[in-house]
Amino acid sequence: MLMTGCSWYHRDPLTPADTSTSTRSLGRICIDSSAMPLPELASHRFDPRDGLDIDEVAMLAVANNPDLKLIRDDLGIARAQAYSAGLLPDPQVSISSDYPGAAGTTRAFNYGLSIDVMAIVLRSANKQSADATAAKTDLGLLWQEWQTVAQARQLFIKTRFQQHTLPLLQQQLELTRTRYERMTEARRDGNLGDDTLGAAQLAYIDARRQLFDAQRAAGQTHHDLNALLGLAQEVEVQLQMQPGDSDALPEATDAAIDAALSGLAHRRPDLIALQAGYEAQEQKYRAAILSQFPSLSVGFVRARDTSNIYTSGFQINLSLPIFNRNQGNVAIEKATRQRLRDEYQMRLNQAYADVARLRADSAILARQLKQTEATLPDTDAAATHAAQAYAEHDITLTAYTDAQTAALSRQIDIATLRESLAEQHVAMQALLGSVIHDAFIAARTPNDTHAN
Repeated sequence: MLMTGCSWYHRDPLTPADTSTSTRSLGRICIDSSAMPLPELASHRFDPRDGLDIDEVAMLAVANNPDLKLIRDDLGIARAQAYSAGLLPDPQVSISSDYPGAAGTTRAFNYGLSIDVMAIVLRSANKQSADATAAKTDLGLLWQEWQTVAQARQLFIKTRFQQHTLPLLQQQLELTRTRYERMTEARRDGNLGDDTLGAAQLAYIDARRQLFDAQRAAGQTHHDLNALLGLAQEVEVQLQMQPGDSDALPEATDAAIDAALSGLAHRRPDLIALQAGYEAQEQKYRAAILSQFPSLSVGFVRARDTSNIYTSGFQINLSLPIFNRNQGNVAIEKATRQRLRDEYQMRLNQAYADVARLRADSAILARQLKQTEATLPDTDAAATHAAQAYAEHDITLTAYTDAQTAALSRQIDIATLRESLAEQHVAMQALLGSVIHDAFIAARTPNDTHAN
């Protein structure tokens, strides 16, 4: 019966192989929406067959991110430690026997049964501390899931931006290359000066550098996105662009942000996790205070001496608190509690500062985007007129190229500002707990949004 209650050892060898999700296994992944950490994800259906939209990318990151798997393993350890802290101490049995060599004497024995009383006294504090530590780990996991959702959305936005701007940069390169090649021919015929050709060459080199940098950045984004999603690097994720994603992003109102800030300490998982960690340390400090009292174990003894006389009694093991008195551990736990208090306050102050910085940056970006978009119609009109005039041989190639390049640069500038503003919005959602307006869901029509 004792053996049936024991755990048994089973060897679990490591597997020296790449277990990242492949293209084939990606289509077979099923995700439980109800287990998602944010309400907008919990109401979204995951279906990778038609590509992944911004919410499906976030859901896949939460379910398949390698770092989150390790944190979930840490949560399992913390829960096991909480279970261990709640167990009562095992009683201790002592057995001794003496075999005298003289005639007429009998074998003596001493049987004892004892239990550590202080372990029972400290059990409540240790159990509460372990439970609070498990809660802290659980909340830390939730906070990391929030951060993973934000990273996945930002990488989705970055990928969308790169897919939009790479063709524009390619057009810009073709324009500057054509102008440089034509000017090279004119210089060879003696119809153009070196200074004009040099300017065209610098423009062509700069356009080529911009395209190469953008291509390298797109490769890095692909690597980062696949690593975040737990996918093999050869997997090409098909991102589903929603029609509303190109619309203007709604700005988070000051009232919504202020309302979110008022309850920030009771909503953000990392702040609540620090509160749980502080409570765990409170219980450790309490246990250290209780451990100042003498360590005590009591038991019962049954014995027989060599003259065949039986005795029964009890035994008490008591430490004398003269030198140590657990004062060192008390000082350590008290200092640790103070550090956790300061860490919580520092994190809370940093959260307010981060929100203030994002609000200021977003306001500047919004004004800059508005001003840049206001100049786009005139720039596009100038490019259109230049194309017509060049087709009719009314302007030079240089004037035509300058007008087209100016229009392309303005479109790239607008796309860059929109990307930055969208990433700022996602970062604000992560800081405030996704209680502000979701730009991407709101920008879509009802038919574009999946629902259970």
